[in-house]
Parts: sequence; structure tokens; C-alpha cells
Amino acid sequence: MMNAARLGRAGLRVVLIDHASKLAEKIRISGGGRCNFTNLDVSARNFICTNPHFPKAALSAYTPQDFLREIQAHGIAWHEKHRGQLFCDTSSQAIIDWLRLQCDQAQVDWRMGCTVLDVQKVAEGFLLGTESGPIISGRLVVATGGMALPQVGATDFGLKLARQFGLRIIEPRPALVPLKFDSEQWKGLTELAGVALPVDLGVSSVFGGKQGVVRFAEDMLFTHRGLSGPGILQISSYWRPGQPLRINLVPSVDLEQFLIDNKQQTKQSLLAALGLHLPKRLAQYWAGELGTRRLAEMPDRQVRELARQIAGWQITPSGTEGYKKAEVMSGGVDTSELNQRSFESNRVPGLHFIGEVVDVTGWLGGYNFQWAWSCAVSCASAISSLSSSVSKQD
Repeated sequence: MMNAARLGRAGLRVVLIDHASKLAEKIRISGGGRCNFTNLDVSARNFICTNPHFPKAALSAYTPQDFLREIQAHGIAWHEKHRGQLFCDTSSQAIIDWLRLQCDQAQVDWRMGCTVLDVQKVAEGFLLGTESGPIISGRLVVATGGMALPQVGATDFGLKLARQFGLRIIEPRPALVPLKFDSEQWKGLTELAGVALPVDLGVSSVFGGKQGVVRFAEDMLFTHRGLSGPGILQISSYWRPGQPLRINLVPSVDLEQFLIDNKQQTKQSLLAALGLHLPKRLAQYWAGELGTRRLAEMPDRQVRELARQIAGWQITPSGTEGYKKAEVMSGGVDTSELNQRSFESNRVPGLHFIGEVVDVTGWLGGYNFQWAWSCAVSCASAISSLSSSVSKQD
């Protein structure tokens, strides 16, 4: 919608095709129904991409401040919730209505509830076979998203189309997604479902072409099947099968030193001491049968080892909860196939890919929406400039 409105505003004839009958369901359900539409602090470092420099041009061309100016001019009220994350005061519908209005004012031709059956390259550009009849277009912009949340209409249409035209694909996978563990490994931990706490998480990853450890300090939630919460969603985008997570369950304190000090100064039980820095059920899990034992009676070696285990808990997920629970898809059309500003295919003139279908994945917190706005505007500006140049030559 953002891309179509910009193109229409530039005087181009635009047909916007959507196979869904209900408009912008992903926007509607995002941010708990209030749409975390951007983040105040956005840079290329907040995105995962095989080429980490690729997102820079679009993100610079259209910033969070640019988006804010537009929605504020329309009267959409917003607030900052956490670490620069911006939400609507009312509901996500405000953003949907604004985008719809932008398209209507730009005289975009809507085709809702219309499936594209096939796409062919022809002399005039592209011939689309659709449920509402054939369409011939000089340019085709694919803004169909990824496979996350198929229950609201997400499909792999964009990836199939890219493959049809010979574009390379970075293997897609669920991202910003809860992690699960096999039943044997999670036995004894199911009773912790519902426990949440701030943690430091780390996982080994190749980022920007370099091997290192990616870390996030965020909240984590225990579930019946595994781990979720903002911290886990963040780290899941970097996690790969077989890799262990390293989790510090007590990031606010040097637990080893705290327990040794308490051992010498108080008559506290191990459970009572752990309960000062861990939720009760989690403290009971780690204390186990030693919970009622006084710290003073425990050997230093035993106390130190337990503290190290809690502050450096290592556990290996068996997988993710998949696309049904993922907020986005990671991977997609290889950025080496696309122009950095126009998002036009280097192989197929006139064919553009923008948004989630491209191999650019943002962190949790409004970054993926900002990527959508930025590449939509960048692509539209480039197409408008090209069209204007052609008109002047004609």
C-alpha cells in the first residue's frame, strides 16, 4: 500500500492486487493490536542480511522520523512503549485506514480477494493471469511478504515467483519465533510455564561475515514446550539447529559472589537466597533437594558451581515453533540479485521485490515495519524517476 500510494501520487497508473479478502491482517494483529509501526533508533545494525550494507540506502532515504511526520499530519496519536518502540494510542486500524486513504487519494486501482494465477514476461512488460482477468503491466512490484503467520494469509508466492525468474534465494526460515525442546530435555521444566524474568542471552553466529557471539538483554518466558518472550524471539533469528543457547538468569548481580557473601554473613537457606534474585518457582527448580539447606553448611565449591550454572545456563533447542508462531520470515530473495535503491532485479528488468520477501530481517521492536516503509518509498521513488525520464525522452 505504501509503495502503490507513492507510485500513484507520482502520476503512474497502479493496480494493487491482494489475494486476501480482508485488508492488512498482519498490521491489524501486530503489537497486540496497536501496531509497533517503527522504532526511534533504526540503523543497518538492527537487521540481518547476507550483505549487511544492503539495507543502508533505503533506511537512509526514508527514516522513522519521515514516517512519524506523515502519520502525525494525518492525526494518528502514538506513544513510545519500550526502547524506542512506537505504537498507536488507539489501534492498528489507524495505520491501515491511513494507508488505504493514501492509495485512494492516489487513485490506486484495488483488486482485493484476487489471486494471481500466473506471471509471464512479455514484450510490454508482464502479463498477469488473475482471477479477475488478465493484466499487462510495464513493471511488477512484489510486496507479498514472507511465510510467517499463514493463518492470516501469508504464503510463499513471492519466493515462487523469484525462483520462476531464476533469482537466487537465501534459504527461508522462521524468525522472531519461540524455541522448543524435546520432551525428555524439557522434563521437569514444564512446571515453570508462565515464569518470566529479565535475562542475558547469547548464541554463536556469523553476522556481517564474521563469527562471534550475538547477545540480547531482554525478558524471557518459560512455556510448556520451551522458551519465548522478547529475548528468545530476538535470539531466534540468529540461532541455528544444534547450537546451544547460553543464558544468564541473574544478569543484575554477580550471583557467585552474592551467595558466598551470604554464606558467611547470614543463616539463610539456599532457596531463600536464590529467591532474592529469581522468581520463586525458578529458585525452587535450581535449589532442588538442597533448598532447605543453610548456605553456611554448604561447601564453597558446591555454592560456586551452582551459581555458575545459573549464570551460564546452557541449553540446546530442538527447533522453533515454526511459521505459525513466527513474527517474520528470515531469508528470501538474495540482495545480490537486486538494485539497492530501486529493488529491481538485475536479471529481469521491471521486476521489483520489496519488504519481507527480501533477505533483510529486522529485530523485534518495529524494525520490520520500518523496513517495509523504507524500501517501499525507495522503490517507488526510483520507479517514478525512471518513468519521468522516459516521458521526457518521449
